[in-house]
Amino acid sequence: MPKWILNTKFKFDAAHLIEGYEGKCGRMHGHSYKVHVEAKSNTLHPSKYLDTDDMVCDFRELKWASKGSEKGGLDHAVLNDELPVNPTAERIAEFIYKETNRRIPDDVSLKITVWETESCWVEYTEDDV
Repeated sequence: MPKWILNTKFKFDAAHLIEGYEGKCGRMHGHSYKVHVEAKSNTLHPSKYLDTDDMVCDFRELKWASKGSEKGGLDHAVLNDELPVNPTAERIAEFIYKETNRRIPDDVSLKITVWETESCWVEYTEDDV
């Protein structure tokens, strides 16, 4: 069976604080987040921008979070205002996953990796482990 695996990376800058955290992360601060999105599918699909079934999904839909906050993305946002949960790295990855998953075909599986610093990152997927 064929399998396509799309990969894309992007960055965004944002501020946040972790509410209830005892330490410096409990104060407002910022990060230059790096995000890697992996999208897998055994079939190809059309997209909002292409009528023929020639894509796993559109790279534009995978990179929505890199847009400015005024355009619905996360760049230069205060993440506490954008996420419905405390914006830990784990919750940021989960939020990006769920919002991306909403934008792409149902049979595409995702894995989201978010680097908060060069040496600290988290991966999130809902695929069986």
